[in-house]
Amino acid sequence: MRRTLRGSLVALSVSALFLTACSGGSSDGASGSQDEATKPGEKVELNFWAWAPEMDKTVEVWNESHPDIHVTVNKQDGGDPAVTKLLTATKAGSGAPDLMQAEYQALPTMVAAGALADIKGDLSGEAQGHFADGVWNAVTLGTDAVYAVPQDAAPLMFFYRSDVFDKLKIKVPTTWDEYAQAARTIHKADKKKYLGTFSANDAGLFAGLTQQNGASWWGIDGDAWSVNIDSDASRKVAQYWGGLVEEGVIDNTPMYTPGWNSALNKGTQVGWVSAVWAPGVLAGNAADTKGKWKVAPMPQWTSGANVSGSWGGSSTAVTSQSKHKAAAAEFAEWLNTSADGVKALATISNVYPADQKNTAAALTEPPAFFKDQPDFYEVAAKVAGTTAPFTYGPNTNVAYSAFNDAFGKAAQSKSAAAFTQALTTMQTQTVEDLKSSGFTTK
Repeated sequence: MRRTLRGSLVALSVSALFLTACSGGSSDGASGSQDEATKPGEKVELNFWAWAPEMDKTVEVWNESHPDIHVTVNKQDGGDPAVTKLLTATKAGSGAPDLMQAEYQALPTMVAAGALADIKGDLSGEAQGHFADGVWNAVTLGTDAVYAVPQDAAPLMFFYRSDVFDKLKIKVPTTWDEYAQAARTIHKADKKKYLGTFSANDAGLFAGLTQQNGASWWGIDGDAWSVNIDSDASRKVAQYWGGLVEEGVIDNTPMYTPGWNSALNKGTQVGWVSAVWAPGVLAGNAADTKGKWKVAPMPQWTSGANVSGSWGGSSTAVTSQSKHKAAAAEFAEWLNTSADGVKALATISNVYPADQKNTAAALTEPPAFFKDQPDFYEVAAKVAGTTAPFTYGPNTNVAYSAFNDAFGKAAQSKSAAAFTQALTTMQTQTVEDLKSSGFTTK
């Protein structure tokens, strides 16, 4: 569950701040600060707030080969606590690090608060080419500025119990119509079994599902934010899942609850639309089913299409208070695009790198839980390159909280109509919050 940042956002951000940051102006960043001059041979010291596992050991690879720029990792709690801490330091004018591991959905909030620097002018011309267009869009917010370098990707894929599919002679669904039919076949054969669940406790998955269908919940329109949560693309996804819940062929148990964890292990939940990081969750909650799962690309809305969404992922951003912005940007690019950096991320910090050029060489073995599917990361790589663009807004946390409330009620009611009404509720609350926070909306 995400804790709200609304109080910090209201205190620190107004539309003018965001528009100044997005104007593309000076490459000196949102604060306009210049790099401090360093004497020849003088070592630059950078502080990096991060929460990825063993990031300090990953950074050691950089430090050993770059004696003039030393990076120290300061371990942080992930998610909203780290963002709140950075916003507080930005407001105080001191205490911020040089670099920050930042989730994609949190970037607009930090940019709006003037907490991040535009590093476009400090990156090489080759950086963008390492990432899928949809992932790169997440660090530019659809503007000419660049606020971070993508670090890890979380492409959505379809995880399923291959033994159940084989027993019932079901083909792996390539379209959402085929997924619905597979769900019906599985539930008809055993009323205790479900191919999936609609979970109202994590809006990130639903956002990724709408992303696959071409939705983008926020946008920058001239000098204003636009909000398009209640779009035709989102409604189609809501109606689809609401229909399956109403029909009773998928479950409505929230993810990460004892009931859902138990269902995975007992084999009553036999499918999961999730991201590339799912093997770790399955290994921790469904150990008895090891070797019975496989992964495939997401079912598509149109036969023959090849599009996916994301659920999670983070970037490496340079803060506006950094006195060594160019050096910090150099490190951020190395960490996320070089062969050594990407290998360290994958093998030491155990994340799935967003980089598309070096990741395959770094990940040569499948996750232990999927040891019988040697092409696991080949599938992941193909899917990662098909991520559709999606723009987050400066009050993503408010929209996600509205999702939990509105879709929680809809899932319990098991009414498809309630699912689409929940989108309208989300749209209204998100727009009202933007206006009350001082943003211009359109």
